[in-house]
Amino acid sequence: MPVRTALALFSGGLDSILACRVVAAQGIRVVAVKFVTPFFDYELLADPAAYRKKIFSKYGIEVFVEDLSPGYLELLHHPCHGFGRHFNPCVDCKILMLTRAKKMMAELDASFLVTGEVLGQRPMSQRRSTLRVIERDSGSDRMLLRPLSAKLLKVTEAEEKGWVDRGKLLDFNGRGRNRQIALAREFGITDFPVPSGGCILADLNLSPRISRIYQGNYMVKAEEITVEDVRLLLFGRQFRLPGGGWLILGRNQEENALLSSLAQVEDAVLAVGVRPGPTAILRRAAICYADDSCLQSDLRLAASLVVRFGRQRKNGPAETNVFFSLGLKTSVLKVSPMADLVFQDWVLNEGQVANPH
Repeated sequence: MPVRTALALFSGGLDSILACRVVAAQGIRVVAVKFVTPFFDYELLADPAAYRKKIFSKYGIEVFVEDLSPGYLELLHHPCHGFGRHFNPCVDCKILMLTRAKKMMAELDASFLVTGEVLGQRPMSQRRSTLRVIERDSGSDRMLLRPLSAKLLKVTEAEEKGWVDRGKLLDFNGRGRNRQIALAREFGITDFPVPSGGCILADLNLSPRISRIYQGNYMVKAEEITVEDVRLLLFGRQFRLPGGGWLILGRNQEENALLSSLAQVEDAVLAVGVRPGPTAILRRAAICYADDSCLQSDLRLAASLVVRFGRQRKNGPAETNVFFSLGLKTSVLKVSPMADLVFQDWVLNEGQVANPH
């Protein structure tokens, strides 16, 4: 008799690890999919093979990485089931993942889906009524097995047809983790992640930035938001200049390098060449300004901010050369550091403006 295959949603947390192992313990081949977006685990796309190797080595789980970004960026415009406490569309997120996973089943020859959801663990997305909505709207009703809470939920096709033994599934409920930890020990798993939100959309400080760009409060139009735009929102010092320009300044060498890697041909990239300081991007400078005079004004302001946050020279000249590239052209602006009182109202970061390097 051929081995049956299940496709599991894999967050990398303890619940998803255990869900895979519980089903695999019944002789089912479990293939796990790790969905990523700019809001969670996007860095795994840099080396998915290393992630696969790590997860298999630690937990014996076969996993592959799948980029969910395009659909996710679209989802954030109007999630059918709304947002959580911040800008997190948790219910629609799970529906999107299951919808995508369902489409993958035929290619993987999978007979049913698996998740690590635990009844009552999360107030927004794991209530009994919400679990039912997720099944219905993703089209995964009957084919979705939640092994950690299966005994508290209705019988699925996998149980009904005898692919898995319902008696060997579990009845976890609520937010406690003692039973999960005990089960992990039974499987010989001692090194597992601590609980964490993981999703930037639920982050108290970063979610407002993302919400604002979707509300049209940046020069970038909401319908034109890209993965690179979102990644730029997640670090650096952020400003909305008087001409409407969106400026991002790196705060250290790592952020400077990341800014340079994310820069597009239509961006203006600014830096001081003679001493340490931030790299800056004036996002879509070549295409977003109605007239050149407004662009030139914002470029001078951006350059002045680059000098303000750069390393200052004692008794040095009042003005500094800032180099900027826009398209194929590189130019120089000679500017003075901007006074702090001038730009306070332009700051998009939460919290106080940091001291210069």
